[in-house]
Amino acid sequence: MSASSPLPPVRLRSEAELARDALGTPLLSRAVRLARWAGPATRVEADGELVEEQLPQAARELELSGEDAAAYAGEAWRIALEVGLVDVVDEEEGTVAAGDDLRLITAGGPHDVLTLWLGALDAVLADAGVPDLEDLVDAMDDGGAVDLSRLDWNPAAETEFLDGVLGNLYLLTVSEDGPRDGTVPLPALAASMIVPDDMGEPTNDILEQVSDAMMRLDDQFRLLEPVGLVEYQPVDEALMADADEESAAPVDETDVSRYGMVRLTPLGLYGVRARLLEAGASAPAVGDLADKGADALLDGTSAFPPGAARAETEQWLARREPLAAARELLAAARGSDPGAPLRRLRCQQALSLLGAEVEPALREVLDDAELGGLARVWLAERGAADVPAPPQEMVFWLTIDTLAAQLAAEGNSEELQALVEGLARQHSGFFAAAWRVEHPATPDVLEAMGRLHPDKKVAKEARKAAFKARSQHPG
Repeated sequence: MSASSPLPPVRLRSEAELARDALGTPLLSRAVRLARWAGPATRVEADGELVEEQLPQAARELELSGEDAAAYAGEAWRIALEVGLVDVVDEEEGTVAAGDDLRLITAGGPHDVLTLWLGALDAVLADAGVPDLEDLVDAMDDGGAVDLSRLDWNPAAETEFLDGVLGNLYLLTVSEDGPRDGTVPLPALAASMIVPDDMGEPTNDILEQVSDAMMRLDDQFRLLEPVGLVEYQPVDEALMADADEESAAPVDETDVSRYGMVRLTPLGLYGVRARLLEAGASAPAVGDLADKGADALLDGTSAFPPGAARAETEQWLARREPLAAARELLAAARGSDPGAPLRRLRCQQALSLLGAEVEPALREVLDDAELGGLARVWLAERGAADVPAPPQEMVFWLTIDTLAAQLAAEGNSEELQALVEGLARQHSGFFAAAWRVEHPATPDVLEAMGRLHPDKKVAKEARKAAFKARSQHPG
């Protein structure tokens, strides 16, 4: 994912809610319990790991049972050590004490707790990129040491792959056209990393790579669920059974949920966004602009999808007195730069959220060449009295400005094409007058109309008008 490509804004829960979620995750809550359990009698190895004979006791402290209890206890201890909940005080004696950061669990604020959780997440993600135990055993040399040359493992590539997967999952989650509940089938997620965008029917080799990636992700998401990053429905083990075995149960291969389903939790959205920001990506969150000026709001929401732009604007307006906010928005909407039409569209959308108390601000700009048109529209939509009719040049200017904004916001969309067709149909002499409009975007808008209109005769008129407009204002 390109660090320069802005992502849609994410809607995050408050830090207090997220901190509660973090403290409730199995892995961090177990790490905290073990840190509080540790005392003078606790013994660790040279690397800080609990000595083997203390693992059963740690498991009992965590109320774990079963053959994996000791492993889960060891994992929780490693996290406690990694994030500073416990410290090794004497390596030779193998003694430990509560770490300085343990007090943050109760005495710190939500941000402190989330910082600890992010440390736990980093540790788990690092573990997720390590080959499984069977692969490590197979790679051991005669002396019992792991021979990395025998492993098909590139740590940097593994990290990049998993970060890419989480980035794609984040993008699918925050996009307004993404899955409604944020749940993504594992095959689709794996394919997003393997199948080239321009490939039609995937080759057998590509399909095999997707299958291998699914198996890797199945293992990794099982590791990432206890830290609270994802909710994960694992791949149905029946799908991995040998189809030739008589004991294999019939499998409905059309049920995509049996191939694994994953979604980022609200805490996971926070965690992946934090990693994206750390990597230099543009990953905005709704509310980032609430304490900034109207210019930052209008420019910042220019690339937002409609729902996110509205949510950001609502937060911005909630912090301000309506009339003052309307005046600030109108002042920020002025300009002849390329981004100005879209700013005015966002301004118009923001003003639509305000009531009759802001009418004075709109009447103040009725004679403004750039704002008079949108002011009249706002007043007319609310049935205001004594709204002066706009001069013809203002009508044409507003039309060009609106089309320029739609073109910037949506590109050559079906909605814009319908708008162009309706405009040309309702105003037979539109192009004869439009090329004279003193608006910086006039040539580009007319060219777009020629490109979008399906009627060849009308499209030719638009292109001729665009040529005249460009000849009139060659700069």
